[in-house]
Amino acid sequence: MRRFVRFLVPVVFAAAPLHGQSALSGTLVVTNKTPATVTIVDVASARVLATLPTPPGPHEVVMSRDGRVAVVSDYGAQIGGSTLTVIDLPGLRVARTIGLGDYRRPHGLLLLPGDSLVAVTSETDKQLLIVRIATGDIVKAIATQQNGSHMVAVTANGTRAWTGNIGSNSVTEFDLVNGTALRNIAVPAQPEAITVTSDGREVWVGSNATGVLSVVDVGTGTVSTAAEGFGWPYRVLVSPDNTLVLLPDLKKEELRFVDRRTRRELGRMSLPGMGPQGIIFSPDGKYAFLSFSTGATVAVIDVAARIVVRQIAVGDTPDGVAFTTRVIGGSTP
Repeated sequence: MRRFVRFLVPVVFAAAPLHGQSALSGTLVVTNKTPATVTIVDVASARVLATLPTPPGPHEVVMSRDGRVAVVSDYGAQIGGSTLTVIDLPGLRVARTIGLGDYRRPHGLLLLPGDSLVAVTSETDKQLLIVRIATGDIVKAIATQQNGSHMVAVTANGTRAWTGNIGSNSVTEFDLVNGTALRNIAVPAQPEAITVTSDGREVWVGSNATGVLSVVDVGTGTVSTAAEGFGWPYRVLVSPDNTLVLLPDLKKEELRFVDRRTRRELGRMSLPGMGPQGIIFSPDGKYAFLSFSTGATVAVIDVAARIVVRQIAVGDTPDGVAFTTRVIGGSTP
């Protein structure tokens, strides 16, 4: 069993602006599950620019690289959702709603290179969909043939994708060019959190039932344990430079920092009462944005210092987060 040196650090909240507000600026988009809304925030001032309605259960959100468009997966509540919400960010408005027809429970969501297509899971129907944002056309529907295909990871070149299949205890690899599922690989029970390194060589998977973080070697298909002892490894995220892995634990209310190459744990932040969930890096990797589901806030985390430098108020039960360095004007509605 791999041993880790544990550094459990109580969370530190800095009340001051973000280093004079000049170190970090841009726009944050956050999904709020309970009220079925999306909050758009100016990060430098922490000012809410708009709160927009969505269909029930908005979970994940992605944003185009130019910061002009965001897309939300509308997972649904008691009845499964079957839509994506497209947001015009400069206009601070919902541009349109994409209907997915009979495909229900869209959840895991990522943009493909070029930002004209999104890959989104249909959990109920065991599918990975490729959807054109501008028209709403479903370009490809690829069957996973696995239960509970929830989250998705896509390689940087957009040629391969992976889903975590919670109900089948597996991950599925897809060829996005040809629109085919290539293989299923068994992993520890209830895999939800998933990401793939930018070079496509490693898939990192968090398993809810076992509290284990696994790494799939794509070349060999072998699965190894990278970390253990999680309560609920809700998400897993690799830094832009491919050196660091962040893992929010929703049940134990911690954020773990792991060296990607050595898999050595570098430290933890204790986040009692916060309910850490969705997470994303700033493009330079200096900051991470982490939604606090029980606090109706998003934390701005200085990654090197491992401290919360600001909490930004959003809606109730925030989950998915997206960030752009683009500054969007507007006023609080």
